[in-house]
Amino acid sequence: MVSKDEPRYADIARAMARTGDWILPKLWGEPWFEKPPLLYWLGALGFSARLGPELAPRLPVAVLSIAFLAFFWSRLRRIWNERVANFAVGMLATSAGWLAYSHVAVTDLPLAALFTAAVLFWIEGSTGWAAAALGCAVLAKSLVPLILFVSVLAVDFSRRKEWLRPKPFLIFFAVALPWHIVAYIRGGYEWFRVLFLEQQFGRYFTPERQHVQPWWYYVPVLLLLLFPWFTLMPLALRGQRDRGAKILLAVCGFGFVFFSSGLNKLPGYVLPLVPALCALIALGLDRAAEASRLVVLVVLLLGALPFAAAVVPQALGTKLSAVALPWRQLVPWLVAAAIISVILFFLPRNLAFPAAFGLAACGFLWFQFAVFPAIDQLASARPVWLKTHPNCAPESDRGLEYGLNYYAGRALPPCGILNPARALLDSR
Repeated sequence: MVSKDEPRYADIARAMARTGDWILPKLWGEPWFEKPPLLYWLGALGFSARLGPELAPRLPVAVLSIAFLAFFWSRLRRIWNERVANFAVGMLATSAGWLAYSHVAVTDLPLAALFTAAVLFWIEGSTGWAAAALGCAVLAKSLVPLILFVSVLAVDFSRRKEWLRPKPFLIFFAVALPWHIVAYIRGGYEWFRVLFLEQQFGRYFTPERQHVQPWWYYVPVLLLLLFPWFTLMPLALRGQRDRGAKILLAVCGFGFVFFSSGLNKLPGYVLPLVPALCALIALGLDRAAEASRLVVLVVLLLGALPFAAAVVPQALGTKLSAVALPWRQLVPWLVAAAIISVILFFLPRNLAFPAAFGLAACGFLWFQFAVFPAIDQLASARPVWLKTHPNCAPESDRGLEYGLNYYAGRALPPCGILNPARALLDSR
């Protein structure tokens, strides 16, 4: 398990599968009301299928990611055309952010998939399906998808009466409301206070969550999430005059301002904007005569993957500021990528994007096999647990603490009380 959140979400899912209580989340035996249940339900299905501690929470998210890519392609093809669908899905499937969050059991990808599904259903005119997808998105991350969907209704104001009809209202509440009612009955005011007042409003307006970042934080984050396709972002603004494109632009613009205005910021918060951005870039590619030549910039950026492979595991295991950056390693790979880019530039236009997509897919496939074992060693509690099964956890490293708790299946006492495992944990 990687990060502070993943082992906690995975343990809650495991407890649901073990106890049969799929209503009130419990973390190491204690009520934990910070998130709605959709991610836990997905993980609980994995544990019920006996997939093991690593696959059980992660595989359902990966399956959802793949299923969404198929859905994304089919909707874009229906709303616009097959060329736009191919461009958008190719970019999303080989973007650093989508691939990274497809491998971890956190709430960001389920929210991104379900919210985008709601937007595309709305653009297509399927109001009932949009309501159902939005209800599922609420079960993924509470009020966030409702706030983002305001931008859709604002741009498509003339169709507001369709949303006010009984059918979409009933569908939305039939999906989103039952769990909230039962959870409130069982959890009482404390459930309401934690889930809404503390985690929704408090996370946005107060520094209590300890993730305070400057207002410009999401500028570099979005570029990283869209790597290596962010060089094509100017195309997202090119001639987007049809109704669907205006809605996607509103989602991206409003969403960026909304997330940037909050005090607490994490990279995954803006993942719901990435599919819409890929669709907008795809529309620009479809309409720009010189677009096939622009993808050479993407291939040039792929030369940075070996550099990233040397940096990412250490950055996740410690802090990026403490990592020695191997700048010399970057130069030869960029030169090689530049040579390939020149070759790609002279390919027939209809082959430029498929070639760039294929190179990106191969690059990230290599990256996965090269980097994931190192991340496991440097940023996961699993090797420590397998080596010694320590009977305590360090309070100074919450990621390691929560990971050890997950593998132990209980909240371990702090190593300040029990010292036998202290040397091993400190050496890490």
